Amino acid sequence: MARWQDGKAAKWQSRKMVKSQNSEMGKRMNAKTSPATKSNSVGAATGTVPFIDLKAQYRALKSRIDSRIQSVLEHGAFVNGPEVVEAEKKLAELTGAPFAIACASGTDALTMPMMALGLKTGDEVITTAFSFIATAETIILAGGTPVYVDIESETFNIDVKKIESAITPKTKGIMPVSLYGQIPDMEAINALAAKHKLWVLEDGAQSFGASQKQKRSCNLSLVAGTSFFPAKPLGCYGDGGAIFTRDEALYRAMKEIRDHGSESRYYHTRLGVNGRLDTLQCAILLAKMERYPWEIEQRERLARRYSAAFQPLVSSHKHFSVPKIQPGNHSVWAQYTLTVANRDDFQKKMNERGVPTAVHYPRIMPDQPWYQKNYRGPTMDWTVARWAAQHVVSLPIYPDMDEATQDRVIQAVKESL
Repeated sequence: MARWQDGKAAKWQSRKMVKSQNSEMGKRMNAKTSPATKSNSVGAATGTVPFIDLKAQYRALKSRIDSRIQSVLEHGAFVNGPEVVEAEKKLAELTGAPFAIACASGTDALTMPMMALGLKTGDEVITTAFSFIATAETIILAGGTPVYVDIESETFNIDVKKIESAITPKTKGIMPVSLYGQIPDMEAINALAAKHKLWVLEDGAQSFGASQKQKRSCNLSLVAGTSFFPAKPLGCYGDGGAIFTRDEALYRAMKEIRDHGSESRYYHTRLGVNGRLDTLQCAILLAKMERYPWEIEQRERLARRYSAAFQPLVSSHKHFSVPKIQPGNHSVWAQYTLTVANRDDFQKKMNERGVPTAVHYPRIMPDQPWYQKNYRGPTMDWTVARWAAQHVVSLPIYPDMDEATQDRVIQAVKESL
């Protein structure tokens, strides 16, 4: 595979360019979104329904957010301020993980663990074929080769039954993705990893707060990373992320990597990056975490209403399906994602009714142009993932959505099928 052959320094110069490109992608909410999302929220009866409504969330939390921001402005510790440590403690408590590290993005939250784990050129990491590109991108940035496995048709998460056949002597780890807010079968994945002496890194970018058998996402494997991109269930006001682990030695290594590989000031014992999360973003997260359990409950309530309205339509519409949550799982509903027969036509009709939709994601990772051109891993059967990329479509869902607005979305779906 064509990689950064001139060493780690050149690799991280390329990383800066990729991060800049991802920032531009972030403006598009990490998805192909229908034109209706360009309009502002103007209520349920007229105008365009918002895909997410961060303004409503801010209005509800305004005094807390403003107070937190003002405190940072007054004490002036904009990097590594006290809110960073406070946020890390709170994030660890919410997941149950012993250690948490706040970092600059969800991308850093996946790259830094693999650096600390010693991933190198030629090493393989097994992951899903169907996710946002950062999943594969971080494996390559850390020096490895992604090996893509197909997905389950019901959850769109990695098909655990197909992982073992993808393991080779070059395999070092498994990176499952908790897509759309639902965790894959981590018990089975961890058992496979233990059998073959592999590490597991959960990509929990969309699932912070989700649970499986009463254990939280980001505390179900050796190490995990999440994202606080503004559109995520728990988001800051810019890029942000966090890493979680139960391994103290790994925690210390990742903490050094986050700060240019420094063990202490001006003493650098390993290659690192500038991966710190700003104090202001941590302050915002602290304010938002105060009502985050309520927000998860609201997302679950809205998802149940959607499913109750749409389930009767499944048998009468070809390729139409609603999300399925596996037993023991609780999703945070980062997206509420349907499948439809003719997505372009469906999105056009929804847009005409003032209801935006988004596609997460329109192309599987191994079919992305650069990744297709430079891929040197095994070619596998990605039939289900490719089908999903052609048929999935996500609806508006956010904690402050009222029933009148949701009813408008429901009616638009019924008219657009």
